[in-house]
Formats: sequence, C-alpha cells, structure tokens
Amino acid sequence: MPINDRLREERQRLGLSQEEFARLAGVSKRAQANYEKGERSPQVDYLEALKDAHVDTYYVLTGYRLGTPDAQPLGLPASEPGPDLSPVKMYDIEAAAGAGRSFEGEPIKTTLYFSSTELAEQGLDPAQVVGVKVRGDSMLGTLDDGDWVLVDRSNRDPKQEGVFLLLVSGERRIKRVQRLAGGALFLISDNEHYQPEMIKPQDMHDVEILGRCEIRIGRVV
Repeated sequence: MPINDRLREERQRLGLSQEEFARLAGVSKRAQANYEKGERSPQVDYLEALKDAHVDTYYVLTGYRLGTPDAQPLGLPASEPGPDLSPVKMYDIEAAAGAGRSFEGEPIKTTLYFSSTELAEQGLDPAQVVGVKVRGDSMLGTLDDGDWVLVDRSNRDPKQEGVFLLLVSGERRIKRVQRLAGGALFLISDNEHYQPEMIKPQDMHDVEILGRCEIRIGRVV
C-alpha cells in the first residue's frame, strides 16, 4: 500500500473529513486531496503537525503500527557447518567501527550457519548476507538491544521502505528509512521516544546505506 493510501486510511480510521484532517496539518483541503491522490508527497512539517495531533504518522510513513515487528520467520541457526547450511559472519555493530560498506577486517563476533534453502526462499544470497548485533533501544519493539539481524548488503534502495543499516557520519546505525520528495531521507526510530531525523539532499555525502535488515533472529548466546 503506497503512502497516499495509508494517509487516507489513517484519516478514515480517525473518522475525519479531508477538510478536518487538513486543518490538523495546517494545509488546505486541496493539498490534502493531492496528498491522498499521490499527486504530491507530504513534507516534514506536515507530518510533524499530524504527529502533534496524535495521528499515527509512523504507520503513514512505514505501513507498520508501533510495536508490530515485521520480522520474517527463519529456522534457528547452527554453530557448526553441515549439509545445506551457509555460513554467515556475525558482527557487533559497536565493534564494527570502520568506514565504508565493507566489513572486511572488522572483528567477527561469531559465524553462524543458516539453511541455504530457507535463505533462498527469503530471496537472500548467503554471499551478500551479514549478521549484525543490535545495540541500544532506538528500534525497540522491532529490534531489541542484543538481538541479531541479518542484513542483505545487495539491497540498498530506500525506495522500498524498510529497516536499513546505514553509515551516518562514520557511525553504523539501524533505522527505518523513508525517502521524501526532493531526495531527502527520513530516518525513523521505532521507539517513539526518539525523534525522527531528516537528512537533507545536501548532506547525503555523510550517509551511506549499507544494506536492508531482513530477518530478526533474536538473541544468540
């Protein structure tokens, strides 16, 4: 469902007319209609105004309600190689502090072995997958502190929307990413206590998308 349809759905869920919804956001009824038709893309100040009015802008942007993880199922990994198992190197996001998309030379926390068949069913090439240990609570409810997540390094297109591993000013971070009109990026923490961050087009040189977070596998000890 595209963002304009989610915007309309959220307005209807609240039982508001286009005029009433537009008033909350401080725009005209015509502008609201254009947003819902997909003829214009919402701007940050519009979304911030709706958030202040208790509209679920997180759902509008991402398609997920807060506290609803979008993880996909996968069998438990093995710690030893075996038939139909592919090795995946697992990195601690805090220890992996080097610049760039390459993880070569970074300290490997451990290597786990996943079913090659199950990875293929998820559309993942094992050669392009790394595991990253989540740190902090900014993605709480989707990815918790100490969880592992499998990252597809071949998928770095934010147009798909989703959770991505990024390099921001030399620091690796995991955020939900939304591309805005004009080429800006909206970095969203699933923990509502953290404010979204907008990366303007002129600041994109400080940002690199390293891969899309595809599968949460929970804590591994």
